Parts: sequence; structure tokens; C-alpha cells
Amino acid sequence: MKHSRKVDIGRGAQITQLGLGTAPLGGLFTSVSESQGSALVRTALATGIHFFDTAPHYGKGTAERRLGTALAGVPRSSFTISTKVGRLLVPSDGSDDPDFADADTSTMRVFDFSAQGVVQSLEESLERLGLDSVEMVLIHDPDDFADQAIGQAFPALAKLRDQGIIKAIGVGMNQSAIPTRFVHETDIDFVLIAGRYTLLDQSAALDLLPAALDRGVSIIAAGVFNSGVLANPVPGSHFNYAPASPEIIAKAQALEVLFEEFGVSLEQAAVQFPLQHPAIKAVLVGCRTEQEVKANIVAFDADIPQSAWSALNKFLTANGGVNG
Repeated sequence: MKHSRKVDIGRGAQITQLGLGTAPLGGLFTSVSESQGSALVRTALATGIHFFDTAPHYGKGTAERRLGTALAGVPRSSFTISTKVGRLLVPSDGSDDPDFADADTSTMRVFDFSAQGVVQSLEESLERLGLDSVEMVLIHDPDDFADQAIGQAFPALAKLRDQGIIKAIGVGMNQSAIPTRFVHETDIDFVLIAGRYTLLDQSAALDLLPAALDRGVSIIAAGVFNSGVLANPVPGSHFNYAPASPEIIAKAQALEVLFEEFGVSLEQAAVQFPLQHPAIKAVLVGCRTEQEVKANIVAFDADIPQSAWSALNKFLTANGGVNG
């Protein structure tokens, strides 16, 4: 398995099978310096990762600005960017952000899935990135606005796609029901699904993944470590952005033991597992340091015998999981 292998998404977008998510560039949970952010982006490029996913949500524009700074001077044809729409950043009187340590405190997020809001969001993202265009645009977290996102946001992006301004339209969420609606009700190109097709949670296999296969929609898997418990299953680790329960930790530890019998680490299995399903074309990982980038590449490229996946399938069947 090669992290630098290219796959096609939408109408001409190409991404590497392993991509870099940039929420950490916005200071997700822990602050990241400007120099640290630039170094990890440049390390990703130098080691064969040429797909970067970002969003206005990440640090209220901080991640986009830092990504743009890191990519300044890099040949534009050598990387692919996806950003997101659905949240506008508007001036505020200043407030801390509990999730993003490096957030811009002079702005606040406002959900807007209208056609005008989508176009405005993309224009502002391009300004922060310092770019004339991005290849891929996702409708971000329309949990409470599904009808508007399908009826207004998607058609606005489809016009941009028809004009060749963007190459692929996606929806990015951490639930599968609304993305499945997009697959059935629009001609969306891809879905970024976070945390719903992992070693601990295969719920997307019940609706989204079969629908995507049927309609020819590409899936990109994110959140493959379920917020960290699949990277280090110990008390105090997190599962889906909250402290992991003893039951979740025990299940992750059982998976760790299972894979150790085949000489495979839990991290290697977690980052490669989504690609065992034919609907999933790529994996997105968030990294905070150059060392994490390199470690994820090593894990992604490691050889895992088919016997290990067969053992996993038996484990999932016995423990109420879903075989892809």
C-alpha cells in the first residue's frame, strides 16, 4: 500500500490515498506554532502527501491561513486542496474557542447554507489561502440544515463545477444518514465521513457505503483513530471527542492484542482498515508534528496479511460489528 498513490475524485481532481487534515493547524485542542504548522505541511509534501483538507471552522480561519502560508511558492499543480462551506466567519467582540487554541477571537461562526452564503464562504476561503482556486469543496456539517444544504448549497456548487471553477463537490460529516441523502438526492462526487468506518464503528457500512458504491460516489475516511483511542487505548484516551468509556478502551485493547498476533500494530490496522471497503478511496489523518506525519505514512504503508483482516472479520461478527 502506498500513501502517495493517486486516485481520481469528481471531474478531474486527483488526491493521494493518504491526505493531511488541517484541523491541528487551527490549534485543535492544543496550540500549534506558525513554524510548526509550516514544517508539517512541507514534510507532508516532501514525503508524498499532496492532498490537504481544510475548513473555515478550523480555528476560525487560522488553519486556512496557515496552510496557504506553508504552500506559498509551491507549484500549484503539485497539490490538491479541499475546503468547506456552511459556516461564515463574521466579526465579533472577541471570545475564546474551547476547541481551537489558535482560533481568531475577532470572529464568530454563523451557519449559512444558502446559495449566496456558499459562494461568499468559498471566496473568503480563497482569500485566506492566498489561492485563485481549490479543486474540491465540501458542504460542512449540515446536521440541522439538510434540506437547505441539498436544495440551495449543492446547486450553487454545482454551477461552479459546471463552469469548471471547482472539480468535485462533497459533503463532510461525522454521521452517515444525511450524506446518504446527498448520495441519493444529488449528483455529489464524494463524501468525507469522520469516525463512522473504523475498527470501533462501522455504522457507515449500513447505509452510506452501499449507496456510494451503487451511485459511483467516492468516500474519503477521516477520524480513523476515533479521536485517539485507536492510537493509544489507555485510560484517559478519547473516543469521538469525549473520554473513552472503560468498555470502549477494553474493546480497543482486545483489537490491539488481535493484531499483535500477526505482527501488526493497532495504529497500522486503524489507518488501513477503511480501505478494506471498496467504496473508500482515501484516508485523511490530522497531524500536529512532522514526526506524526512520518509515523502515519509508515503505518499506512506497512504490510498487513490477509489473515489479520480475516481474524478481524471474525472478531467483528462476534462483537456486533459490521463486516465491510
